[in-house]
Amino acid sequence: MQFENGRASGLPNIRYPHETTLALASGVTCVTTSAGAVLLNPPRSERLTRLTADQILALKALNVGAATVAELFGAKNACDMGALLDRLIAGGWLTVNVREEGKLLYSIQPFGQPAPRPGAPSQSVVMSKYAVLHRATEGFIVEHPLAWCDLCIYDPRLLVLLDGPSTSVSDLSPAVTSQFVEDLRWCGILAACGHEDSRFETVSWSAPDVWFHRRSTLGERIVTWERFGPTKWAKGRFPQPPARRANYSGEPIVLAVPDLTAKRSQDPSLTAVIEDRVSTRSFDDGVPISVEQLAELLYRTARTRSVQPVGEGEELLSRPYPSAGGLYELELYPVVRNVAGLEPGMYHYDSFDHVLRPLAAADPRAVSQLLKPASATLAGGAEPQVLVVIAARTGRIMWTYEQVSYALILKNVGVLMQTIYLAATAMGLGACAQGFSDTAGFVAATGVEELQECSVGSIIVGSRAKSRPPSRP
Repeated sequence: MQFENGRASGLPNIRYPHETTLALASGVTCVTTSAGAVLLNPPRSERLTRLTADQILALKALNVGAATVAELFGAKNACDMGALLDRLIAGGWLTVNVREEGKLLYSIQPFGQPAPRPGAPSQSVVMSKYAVLHRATEGFIVEHPLAWCDLCIYDPRLLVLLDGPSTSVSDLSPAVTSQFVEDLRWCGILAACGHEDSRFETVSWSAPDVWFHRRSTLGERIVTWERFGPTKWAKGRFPQPPARRANYSGEPIVLAVPDLTAKRSQDPSLTAVIEDRVSTRSFDDGVPISVEQLAELLYRTARTRSVQPVGEGEELLSRPYPSAGGLYELELYPVVRNVAGLEPGMYHYDSFDHVLRPLAAADPRAVSQLLKPASATLAGGAEPQVLVVIAARTGRIMWTYEQVSYALILKNVGVLMQTIYLAATAMGLGACAQGFSDTAGFVAATGVEELQECSVGSIIVGSRAKSRPPSRP
């Protein structure tokens, strides 16, 4: 790597302004001794041996903070210092902060081991479809979920280069703009034109899916539990959202409580239920599901069995299905079209009191908006007898978990859906999970703020049609 008016070896086409500073990457520490040094960023580590006294001094300086190449190496042996610098950068141990005329322009912030510097492009390059640009406290961050680093842009004049590397920025030096484009390629943010449209693997993955996958799992970017998982980051800053949501104003409809003792002896075996479970797409509107059957299904799958206080202002719950951290953020909203003994409309299932609370202010058009898309999965485009909308009071889980919150919500939805499937099968009812839900329709029907409670899934339940067998899966 080469710096203007600085000293570094290798890669003669890479030139940074002499004001550019280097710093240990986030999470990296360097332990120095008279015999050498160890770079640490758990679980990674690298031992440096046979260091000169000047190299050890430079490493100690990096431990203190960012410095220019001149400040780190001065007029010392350029060959030794350049070799050390190249090794640190190649190992992903250093952040490069590019400065010119006293202004911080952009920085390269590694979290993995850098890719080799690419050669001159043989064809035009464009911004990768996987690259994500978002606002940060001091600037913009461009990240690629499959890359080894993030690139932080502090000078907005550089943003136009993301759209087309051939664009010129008149008030920045050509050397800086050229180097910025080369760094975009090095960071994986720019890709060869058409490359990502030529392989099934890159065409099939969307940008949100790849970003969400990498952001909600452990890997190069996330290697410790410091800001990942059940950190309870909000404790002391915000109260934990209560386990029980505020009641809707509609007059509650008391539901019958099934005799679970009798069900233990009367139900088919678990093996039979699992093997007989299918997705039902034909229902019998002449003999619809009854309110007693709906009550039993809700009680067996989603009632709150107990509340457990844990610490000041914290509550955990117990329900028939497992949930991440015992937080139980999911709420059920039966949207009823044809249930014997129950008026059509949208209800909230109060799992604590085992009652249905009508959404008195529900917009009938919004309720219809929730029902109609479900017809796409039913035989003949029929509308469901009952569509159970699964909503998440996201704060319940986001108060505790970092980065994985939404991924956990979706896993909890899958667990609840399977529980409903199995209970419905045991009861002789039909069920068909939906691979989508209408989030806008849910907001319109309930009047809730989407960032507080949102639709995350839905499942159809009802009485099976006798004339047609259920379909698999």
